[in-house]
Amino acid sequence: MTSLPPQPLSPLDGRYRAAVGELGEHLSEAGLNRARVQVEVEWLIAQTDRGFFGSAPLSAEQKAQLRSIVTEFGQVDIDELASLEATTRHDVKAVEYYVRRRLELLGLDAIAELTHFACTSEDINNLSYAITVRDAVRQVWLPKYRGVIDTLSALAVEHRDAAMLSRTHGQPATPSTMGKELAVFAFRLERIARQVEATEYLGKFSGATGTFSAHVVAAPDVAWPEVSREFVESLGLTWNPLTTQIESHDWQAELYARISHANRVLHNLATDIWTYISLGYFRQIPQAGATGSSTMPHKVNPIRFENAEANLELSSAVLDSLAATLVTSRLQRDLTDSSAQRNIGVGFGHSLLALDNIQRGLGEIDLDRTLLLDDLDGNWEVLGEAIQTVIRAEVVAGRSTIADPYALLKELTRGRRVGAAELAAFVEGLEIGDAAKQRLLALTPATYTGIASELVDRL
Repeated sequence: MTSLPPQPLSPLDGRYRAAVGELGEHLSEAGLNRARVQVEVEWLIAQTDRGFFGSAPLSAEQKAQLRSIVTEFGQVDIDELASLEATTRHDVKAVEYYVRRRLELLGLDAIAELTHFACTSEDINNLSYAITVRDAVRQVWLPKYRGVIDTLSALAVEHRDAAMLSRTHGQPATPSTMGKELAVFAFRLERIARQVEATEYLGKFSGATGTFSAHVVAAPDVAWPEVSREFVESLGLTWNPLTTQIESHDWQAELYARISHANRVLHNLATDIWTYISLGYFRQIPQAGATGSSTMPHKVNPIRFENAEANLELSSAVLDSLAATLVTSRLQRDLTDSSAQRNIGVGFGHSLLALDNIQRGLGEIDLDRTLLLDDLDGNWEVLGEAIQTVIRAEVVAGRSTIADPYALLKELTRGRRVGAAELAAFVEGLEIGDAAKQRLLALTPATYTGIASELVDRL
């Protein structure tokens, strides 16, 4: 048997690459290294702007040349960094050497020793991870997530008046509308979206143990905490003033827990849509050339929602692990977070893939309103709740002396089907006011939806 050429171990980098590839711009090794180069370059510019150790501020052209190292970062640079790391056996040191080479090419050797000045590797890493995660969330994950919310909201409005039988505990229950049920999910997901959008991406820049020790020895008169704050904020991050060697990762734990929460709400959505499909409430629209089953030609399987379920579970497994483990670091530093954080993209990738499947799936279903109405018409017993509630109100108002209305309706409806005619005859014989009686006689399962339609406006 011949050996295969190099293959991706993860389906995210193989089968599903087209759906999640955009995340690689940020949450890949190359994306991380580009961010590391960005931090090193911006630190050089920040130091020369302040004239540290007699350095002269760089010209606008020199700054542009330095920043172009980041904006033009590509495959040649990726390969060069890999070669450097093969020698240094240290990824951040490789980045430092890479930047030094660029300074030499630009004739900026005089400031070479300001490269990585007073920095521990984690000063660079924590800022780089904050930049890449922030950009991945804002530019890739959130737009796809909001796309699902928008699709759900549009479907909720479209089906706001589509009365349907509810199924509490899987049993026929007080009717709702499909629009209101979809609106519930849109509302839940929107709330989490706002929480994710409010995420603080923290960064530290304070040396080997968070004490600015090397900084103070080199330049005791500089207000290093203020320099650190200004530098971190210049990168669009929130400054963390009190850390060990590492930024404590609490913001990451909070963010990943929120994304995992979103995953679980989406999982609930996927299982509900799957169930509505199985009940026939939604018809799946056949896609040209698609095969539903390898042996049963009639089938159109709800694969979009099943795929989403699996990927949401995988995403939450990774993100939950990161949220639980990243908040712990032995004493001033251990390296467990280094290996763990390399899997951030995996967690987001499975979530993004699920979002893609859900959005596609929602666009491939059609509501069968006729079946919804038939289902309602076969379950008139759900009006038992309405009847016993009206009787109670009539008793309080002095227009009825019926004892225990709940028990009366329980005897009539529990565990059995009651038709329209039978229910109407029952209502006609009730000792209640005429107005209440007429309201009940006019009621049908399809009209017993309360203000479900108006609730959609809460979106």
